[in-house]
Amino acid sequence: MPITVWGLAVAQALLMSGNILLVSISALVGQELAVHPALITLPIACQFLGLITATLPAAHLMQKLGRKTGFVLGNIIGLLGTWVALQGLVASNLAVFALGTFLIGIAIGVGQQYRFAALEACAPPLHSRAISIVMAGGVLAAIIGPNLAILSQNWHAASPYAGAFYGLFALYVLALLLIVLLPLPKPTISAVKSEIRSYRELFRQPLLMAAVASGMIGYGIMVLIMTATPLAMNHDQHDFNATAYVIQWHVLGMFVPSFFTGSLIRRFTTRRVILWGCGALLLSIAVNLTGQGFWHYWWGLLLLGVGWNFTFIGATHLLTFSYQPAEKAKVQGINEFCVFSAAALGSMFAGQGLVILGWAWLNLFAIPWILIVTLLIWRLKEQTPSAAVSDQP
Repeated sequence: MPITVWGLAVAQALLMSGNILLVSISALVGQELAVHPALITLPIACQFLGLITATLPAAHLMQKLGRKTGFVLGNIIGLLGTWVALQGLVASNLAVFALGTFLIGIAIGVGQQYRFAALEACAPPLHSRAISIVMAGGVLAAIIGPNLAILSQNWHAASPYAGAFYGLFALYVLALLLIVLLPLPKPTISAVKSEIRSYRELFRQPLLMAAVASGMIGYGIMVLIMTATPLAMNHDQHDFNATAYVIQWHVLGMFVPSFFTGSLIRRFTTRRVILWGCGALLLSIAVNLTGQGFWHYWWGLLLLGVGWNFTFIGATHLLTFSYQPAEKAKVQGINEFCVFSAAALGSMFAGQGLVILGWAWLNLFAIPWILIVTLLIWRLKEQTPSAAVSDQP
């Protein structure tokens, strides 16, 4: 495996560490600075808005200027966002803090292209493993992010959360240095000037529809249930330590399978791994519906994480069969936009959905969406070339 792939995995770990760090404290900062309860989640909403805003422009910018230029710009915006968010904390200004999280969200959106850059750095037979290696950086992030949030509480006198942004700044500096040193592929003239199909033509492919739907539903359902779980556990009188333990194992369930998901794809095909992911998501819901004890939440979120891993990595690999080199920016950009829009909707609907529907009906709400993906992926066997189904380039 080329060193570029391993370097991108480290960069992904630094990016995800910052993301987990930000998620850990943004709601608490919002609670501290908001003048109205409705504004508590403004920083998180702005982070998602920044992420979605970056997806399409980042993909097209990188196709024209190269991955290195795009990633460097993304990290610089992340550094600027960290400084702005820190100023908002020091001044106790929620609007300035939210502007900072918006800029950080743009940096996170640009960094979502790391897994696509890994594909360009290795031969097609290694693609599934390359995606898995980059995503496996999330395991390191699950350790760095929460611990940095705890250790940095006394780094700044103005706020117990301000120190976290010094840590976030350091993570982005390290990521920037790493990207500058990595030998990332440059754009080719043929990839820039070749004919590109319209969105209508591209989405006539059942393969592309299935890949985008798998990413959207896998991510959206995961965020929906994950975000609602702490609220449901609090309602059921589980203490914070129990909730933190459940979330920690959920994050491990999301990223630990990455060490072998690529091998499973190569052995059993992408289609089958995505179907297994849909099965894990359905099994997670079944566990959640059987009870609301600690171990119900623990098993439910662990399976939810595994289901996300299989559907997300599988969808990313399946997507590579749906476009020509000149179309990669267009397809990758619209895919990221759709996937993270679904994640944002899941996050925003989780709280109100839990209040309106309740825990059981919120889980039941997810089932039809998972079944739609299952049907789309199942039908690929008859509707797509054997090369895509068997994962051979």
